[in-house]
Amino acid sequence: MKGCLFIHGFTGAPDEVVPLAEFVKEHTKWDIRIPCLPGHDQPGALRGVAFQRWIECAENELADLLEACEEVYIAGFSMGGMIASYLATKYPVKKLVLLSAAAYYVNPRQVIKDIRLVIEDGMKGTLNENEVYLRYRKKITETPILSTLQFRKLVKYTKPRLPEITIPVLIVQGECDGIVPMKSAHYLYRTIGSKEKKLCFLPASTHLVCHGEDFEELAKETAAFLGIRQYETEKV
Repeated sequence: MKGCLFIHGFTGAPDEVVPLAEFVKEHTKWDIRIPCLPGHDQPGALRGVAFQRWIECAENELADLLEACEEVYIAGFSMGGMIASYLATKYPVKKLVLLSAAAYYVNPRQVIKDIRLVIEDGMKGTLNENEVYLRYRKKITETPILSTLQFRKLVKYTKPRLPEITIPVLIVQGECDGIVPMKSAHYLYRTIGSKEKKLCFLPASTHLVCHGEDFEELAKETAAFLGIRQYETEKV
């Protein structure tokens, strides 16, 4: 049996990657795991959680998956992408999918565009229809500053391991991402040591690529990369 571990991002939850995980599950008989990282299960729980615990949680889930399956893949979103990259250098993972992986963070130009749209919707009285505002209002108001520092420490801790990655890698990046800039994807492509690696840019997607307008393209690229034949047969 094959297995795939999905790792969500900082201040997020499993639902960030659920659409892609469900797509893989629908077209395979694989063992799919989507753990919730410590401190991400309820509001205010992040306070006092060290970044090592996020890595340990994903690592324990991966160890269980490796025991249960003959071949294992990892897909990591945002901060989860950096955790996935780190684990791929320690364990016999076969393939790695990086979704908006946060080697760098905060895209100033896109943030300005997003803020402008939020202001415009606020003036029109349609703020509660603005996807960016709804998704990030809670994150901004409920994330402790010290937790953000732990996130930065995790990125600093995992980045040096990128050249050690030698397995096939698919790097996915939304071109309208206001959290992780495009240069992050380019940096990952240059730095990762794998000979087999591919960059996939989604033109209409923001940070949450699994919930973006380009999901069909994301699913297609993921299926091709992971060798999901049932999906490929359906599209013929």
